[in-house]
Amino acid sequence: MDIVKITDYITEDLINLKLKSTNKTEVLEELSDLLAKSDNVGENKTVVYKALISREKLGSTGIGKGVAVPHAKTDVIKGLTIAFGISENKIDFKSIDDEDVNIFFVFASPTKDSQTYLKVLARISRLIRESAFRKELLNCKSPKEVIESINKRESV
Repeated sequence: MDIVKITDYITEDLINLKLKSTNKTEVLEELSDLLAKSDNVGENKTVVYKALISREKLGSTGIGKGVAVPHAKTDVIKGLTIAFGISENKIDFKSIDDEDVNIFFVFASPTKDSQTYLKVLARISRLIRESAFRKELLNCKSPKEVIESINKRESV
């Protein structure tokens, strides 16, 4: 069985610990900008942003406890790409528990890569259930610390 690791799809340049957005639309745009730093997304930022918006219309990806996992599948993406952000503002994301969100794992995936996409979504969902992990992420001072924190949890 292939073990899918979040850290295989995220790099330090795809992490922003000081998102400036104040609402859901703005944060999805800011996260799209972050994903666009990857060669997998690049100039397809607008397509990814529209795909994220479309996905949110199906139901919020605010999964509770201050976390959202916006995600989109589109044929313009060259490979699964994950970005991470922490918002300085708590954002109303219409989460399932009605809590505002400040931790974001966002990813874009090629339409044909559904298996990996689902495995990554499941892994993120499992990890962020732990309050100690969420707290650790919020206390990270650099993108490097975020990757180290995720890596440490994935190695267990």
